[in-house]
Amino acid sequence: MDLTGKCAIVTGASRGIGRSCALSLAGAGASVVVNYSQNKAAAEEVKKTIEESGGSAVIFKADVSLYNECEGLIKCAIDHFKRIDILINNAGVTRDNLLARMKVEEWQEVIDVNLNGVYNCCKAVLRPLLKQKSGGRIINVASVAGLHGNIGQANYAAAKGGIIAFTKTMAKELGSRNITVNAVAPGFIETEMTDELSTAVREKIMERVALKRFGKPDDVAEVVTFLASSANYVTGQVIAVDGNLSM
Repeated sequence: MDLTGKCAIVTGASRGIGRSCALSLAGAGASVVVNYSQNKAAAEEVKKTIEESGGSAVIFKADVSLYNECEGLIKCAIDHFKRIDILINNAGVTRDNLLARMKVEEWQEVIDVNLNGVYNCCKAVLRPLLKQKSGGRIINVASVAGLHGNIGQANYAAAKGGIIAFTKTMAKELGSRNITVNAVAPGFIETEMTDELSTAVREKIMERVALKRFGKPDDVAEVVTFLASSANYVTGQVIAVDGNLSM
């Protein structure tokens, strides 16, 4: 997988799946814009790791729920690397609660970041991507919750389900311009989010996972890098990275 000369933006790249995606893409040769919203120190660490391995990276703070900040993120890529080829929409939050107890704010924040953030970044990147006339890759991080739902995650599942429908639609709209749009749907991955699960909950989940382990961020990043580089005839697809959880 060779991304030499390409520029990639990864939203929510300071930790978890986003961090692994940024490192994997850089390892394949891409210059990377490491987006973060709060933890600058963590974003700096990702940038440092990329540069120590001989890669090129820049960090940029942006709240993807705000369209003007997404425009700034895209501008950063063009200003520093003179082009944009790959957009990884990974930024997301959880505000879990049963619907009967879910506050309006909990619903809205998840929709604003997880779903509207994907729209904002895709909308902002389209003009420069189309202007280049060299095609491009957009990969959206969805979730198995968006495929099957999950108790206590009506907001999260709705946002991720929306991402899946959005992905399929954008693939149809942009295919003639040689821009592929795909999604990955992670299952339970070892991140800060899953660290909060109790032992009992983890054991119950493990009963449903054929591979009998939680995934690692690198498991997702490898699929993302494949879609960003080698998958020339793959678009509009949703690839579950879940150890067979969703079957």
